[in-house]
Order: sequence, then C-alpha cells, then structure tokens
Amino acid sequence: MKIIGIDHSRPALNFPKKARLIKTDDFSSVFSFRKRITGQFLVMHYQYNQLGWPRLGLVVAGETTQLSVHRNYMKRVLRELFRAQQRNLKNVDLVVRTQKTFCDTDYSMVEKEFFEMISGLCHQTDQQENG
Repeated sequence: MKIIGIDHSRPALNFPKKARLIKTDDFSSVFSFRKRITGQFLVMHYQYNQLGWPRLGLVVAGETTQLSVHRNYMKRVLRELFRAQQRNLKNVDLVVRTQKTFCDTDYSMVEKEFFEMISGLCHQTDQQENG
C-alpha cells in the first residue's frame, strides 16, 4: 500500500507568515533604505536583512484602481510570483508597489517584469557577496 503525502525531497513553495512584511516599521525601514527597481507596472523597493530568508510586503493603493476586486487580484498575482521565486532570493525584504493597474490580460507582461526585477536583484546580491 502506497501512502500519498508530502514530498520532502523538494523545497516547499509556500508563503508562510515569516515571509511577510506586516509591521509599519518594516515597511518604513525598506522605504527609507531608498533602493528600488522600477518597471512599467511595478516598483520594487528592497533592503537586505539579517534573517536568512526573503520577506514580501505589498502596496496596492486605492489610487491605482478604485475597485477592491482589482486590488485583491493584483495582490494575489504578486504573492504567487514571489512564492514561486522566493527560493532564488537571498535574505532581502521586498516591498512591491503597483504603479499601474493590471488585469489577467496583462499577466504575462507583469510576470516577465517581476522575474526580470528579481533576476536583477539576485545579480546585485551575488556581486555584493563576491565583491
């Protein structure tokens, strides 16, 4: 009899509470660090942390879109993109802020932009460690 369960050989792709920026002070410290990467849809603010794992905070302002349904969709998409890439990140706090409303038709562009930002950030992190 074969028991189906969790495959422990692969790293977890979840989004635990420890991977979230929740407190205002955490957001403020990332914003005050003044490092960011800007794209068409997103602005990614970042600051290195001493925790040993990446954390994500999201800012989807009401000025971006008035409908909460759209804001919640954008947050779900950004959380999912982070969740899929978090094992590639070092110890960094990210605050992703939306600049422009996006919907399901823009998903591939947003995904590409997010991955390019993450790869640029990983490249910077590797240069800091090696140089």
